[in-house]
Parts: sequence; C-alpha cells; structure tokens
Amino acid sequence: MDGGLWLHRHVWLGRQLVHLVSVDRTLLEAFGRDCGLLLERLQYKPLKDPRTTIRREAWHWDLGGPVYPPHDPRIIVGESASSD
Repeated sequence: MDGGLWLHRHVWLGRQLVHLVSVDRTLLEAFGRDCGLLLERLQYKPLKDPRTTIRREAWHWDLGGPVYPPHDPRIIVGESASSD
C-alpha cells in the first residue's frame, strides 16, 4: 500500500476476475491509459492497510476475459491465495 500497482484475484457471480489496484490514482490512470482501459470504468474503494488497519484511498479496474493473467503460484502471497 506504499504505491505501485498490484493485482487482486477474486470471484464475482462465479466468474474469475482480477482487480488492478493502486493507492496512487495518477499512476493507475497513466498505466490504464497505456493499456487502453477506460477511465470511466475506474472504481474508488478505500482499502484497509493490513499493517496499520487504517483505511486508505484506493482505486481499481475490474479485469476479466483475455486480460486476466494466468494463475502463477509463485506470486501468490498470504492466506487468501488458498481460497482462489
């Protein structure tokens, strides 16, 4: 949560999706523009920083289909990885 971009896998209505997330909106928007993501689809959702439990501003795009990255167990961290 110190900046940068990350992917968060989740399942919505039985469909595997991924959120492209950042607490740095400017960085996320620039990356999205370069990838052809529509700014209108960017969503705001504060996230709790696991280190401090304080909520921080964060934004994400829902990604699915051909842009969904393949599963790679080498990049899975934490307990939530086992539930996907």
